[in-house]
Amino acid sequence: MTAITPVTAADPAADQALHLEIHFKVMRLLQAKPDMSQRQMAKALGLSLGKTNYCVQALLKKGWLKLQNFSGNANKQAYAYLLTSEGIANKAQLTTRFLQRKQQEYVLLKAEIEALQREASSALKSSQTQP
Repeated sequence: MTAITPVTAADPAADQALHLEIHFKVMRLLQAKPDMSQRQMAKALGLSLGKTNYCVQALLKKGWLKLQNFSGNANKQAYAYLLTSEGIANKAQLTTRFLQRKQQEYVLLKAEIEALQREASSALKSSQTQP
């Protein structure tokens, strides 16, 4: 999995969207690999361990995640993070919002690429016609 480039938000709405995106990505990782450590999550997400811990604690407090100890495991420090039914429902909503936002970003990025291609083509043509 590729690291996610951390983004800083300039306004409260963008800050909230960023937090929700991080929550979504943490839940997505944990649904795929519940026994992932916070250190592994932090590395996969490109976040600090402290920020990852803060996010996991927030998800636990919301009741979207629960922590389960592997009692049969020789390593008594081994835990699994499991999405609760409420967490699964909220992840579905976050998935929809995340997808909509990424589609909007795609449309804007595609328009910007097309504009840059036109600009580059125009600059190339004008430089070829000058003596």
